[in-house]
This record gives sequence, structure tokens and C-alpha cells, in this order.
Amino acid sequence: MLIIWPIYFDADRSRSEGRMVSKQDAVHGPTLDLVITAAIKSGFKPEIEREKKHPKIWHEEGTSGRILVQKRGPKSVVLKRIAGSLKQKWKRK
Repeated sequence: MLIIWPIYFDADRSRSEGRMVSKQDAVHGPTLDLVITAAIKSGFKPEIEREKKHPKIWHEEGTSGRILVQKRGPKSVVLKRIAGSLKQKWKRK
């Protein structure tokens, strides 16, 4: 299983702050629900853990939640796939 946090896709964060995709693949202020929707559209069946907090931002309000997805290749490939779906969803918003 791979752990996916919304912060991985946050264009407002630096790599050292937790972003794991490129700036061009990131969106501003992704929510857990948007990441869940993007993961489903990418062909994954996410397990949702809403109460978990990312270790780097455990103290920030409104930043809880993560998803778990089956590992289908390298994590970077999975993240890029979800980021693509997230970006499409973000443009329609």
C-alpha cells in the first residue's frame, strides 16, 4: 500500500515542506476529498483515513487526512497519475 497525502499535490508548498510532484503538476490548496476523487478517476480504490495528520503539518488546522492505494509501480508514477486527474478536476472547478 502507498500512503498519499494532499500536501503532496500542494503548489503552495516547497519540496522540503512536503510537496512531491512538480509545480506544474500541483494545484493550490488540494483537499482530501479532491485527492480521493482524483485517485478514483485514476483507477485506484483508495482507503480513506480522515483523522491522520502529516508529520510535517500535524499542528495546522484543516489539514488532516490521507488515502492508501494499492502499489502499482513506483510511487512517483502513481502520484503523477493522480496529479493529472487532480489537475483536470481543478480546471473544471
